Amino acid sequence: MDTDVEASSEIDEILQQISELDKWREIFNSGGYAHSHTCCLLSSAAQHVYSAVFTFQVAVFHFTHDMQSANPMRVCVCLRGCNPLNKLSIRLEERGISRVHVKAIMTDYQDLLQTIKSLQHSRLSYIELLQEEVKRNQDKPSEKIKSDEDSDDSSRPATSAHHIGAQNEQFTVPYSIPQTLTVSPSLGGQPLSPELAVSIRNILFGNTFHIFNYEWKKSFFKFREPFSDMSYALETERVGGACAIQMVVQAYIIKYLLFNRPMNSECTMQSMMTVGEKEQRKALAAALTDILWTAGEEQTATVCLVTSERCFTPHMDYKLDNFTERLQLFTFKKKDDVKSFICEHIQCFKDEGSHGTILFLYSLIFSRTIDRMRADFDCTTTHLLHVSLGNFVCRQALLNLLLTGRATPHVFNGASLNDEQDEALAQPLHGVLTRSHVGYLLWNREQVHHAQLPLVLHPSLLGSMLKTPKLPIWVCNINGTYSVLFSPNRSLLSDWKMEHLFHLYFYNGQPTQLNTTMLTIDTHSHHWEAENNDIQGDPEKKFPSVEMTIRTKWEGSVIDWNGTVPFF
Repeated sequence: MDTDVEASSEIDEILQQISELDKWREIFNSGGYAHSHTCCLLSSAAQHVYSAVFTFQVAVFHFTHDMQSANPMRVCVCLRGCNPLNKLSIRLEERGISRVHVKAIMTDYQDLLQTIKSLQHSRLSYIELLQEEVKRNQDKPSEKIKSDEDSDDSSRPATSAHHIGAQNEQFTVPYSIPQTLTVSPSLGGQPLSPELAVSIRNILFGNTFHIFNYEWKKSFFKFREPFSDMSYALETERVGGACAIQMVVQAYIIKYLLFNRPMNSECTMQSMMTVGEKEQRKALAAALTDILWTAGEEQTATVCLVTSERCFTPHMDYKLDNFTERLQLFTFKKKDDVKSFICEHIQCFKDEGSHGTILFLYSLIFSRTIDRMRADFDCTTTHLLHVSLGNFVCRQALLNLLLTGRATPHVFNGASLNDEQDEALAQPLHGVLTRSHVGYLLWNREQVHHAQLPLVLHPSLLGSMLKTPKLPIWVCNINGTYSVLFSPNRSLLSDWKMEHLFHLYFYNGQPTQLNTTMLTIDTHSHHWEAENNDIQGDPEKKFPSVEMTIRTKWEGSVIDWNGTVPFF
């Protein structure tokens, strides 16, 4: 009972903040923005510290839309009781929403409540944050779009600020809603059928009610400044599932730029710093093609694009997103044809408003095919995304699909027939079957402490298929955030003598990283082991997470940051 009352109190605080935002909604809506878009605009202004509050807002608006009510506070009233979850569930069912949908809503809502409660001691004023953001953008001039060095780049949309209403000229929307880039229906391709739309929704979310949120929709493959020290790098999302996909693509971009050359030619970091816009487009197209072609077992690949016309009218148990319903599928049986097609339509993946990350994810699923993916799964996994802190994040099956071409749910080698107590399983668990070009390293502080594992993760948790890829490039999952480690030395993993003393380069995907960080790895020194014996408590208080991650591959190694202050 105390928990329910506490939850109600938390909700009341949030509802009060939501009511204070009414004037902002009126301003935004008067500018012609859709009801759902208004919520996204408001939420984005303070997303870096107030994610729980704005995710709660999005949930409220979604509930409102599904109940066909014009008043968002009508939903909020049912949240004020001593048992808000039960009241909300009853209200949804009374409105004719199926029990399956109610269950999906309630699962998300409970997660959102937990997130809000965890922030109760660190809340900042959402209104103040929004006003600050608006003030910063109030007099910001529109950026002039520079002409590209190649004529085929002229389709980049302008990103000037949106002014809202003549009567509200003093206000400027701090964030724009991404408008989907479309291609002509006459381009050809196979329109998405209602059956496939339901299948892909289920394979992604486990139901047909969930849709991608704003954080996913605004995500695309954006390069850093051409001809700069970071010109090879993508600028990824800070958090969320889209970041994982972007970082795997980043790893394959590095593969193309470093190793797409004759075997006897030298690979250097200098070549990564002279990448122009044309080469960036080629590298992105090559990376996307590699991943899709591998998923199609090197026989076929499918590319999804969005057209201006809706392909079908969904049934009642399918939630519209005005995006999936307009997909066209283009299937190819030659890798060069896939690459050429993606090159011709690269703006559909790299331009703002393209929904590029979602399009690529759809392409990946259709390249693998729904039937193959269901065969890749085992009894532990039925879909690719799950909700964490109000956002959809990637399960291991999706990471493995990106890295290896198979959506197997586990990181060990092969299949496991026994559980942790060595007792026979009713059904085998599916791990990684083949070594891929790009590897995977994992360090999760919470899992290590929970399982009471040694400081270096036990080798059985992460198999050699992922630890030792064909090329020295690794996607790193460090405490749930994604980054990449790589070496330009192609022989690093094929010549054991190279692993005595070598360099690794680290990039975390964030615009705050201005230079690629070079780390020197010494596997013959034992200083770390000596220091490790003196550690009391959490090793991360003394060693950065990146170092702990590297030691899951090179146990006991000493890492030198070469003058850079450890930052990750």
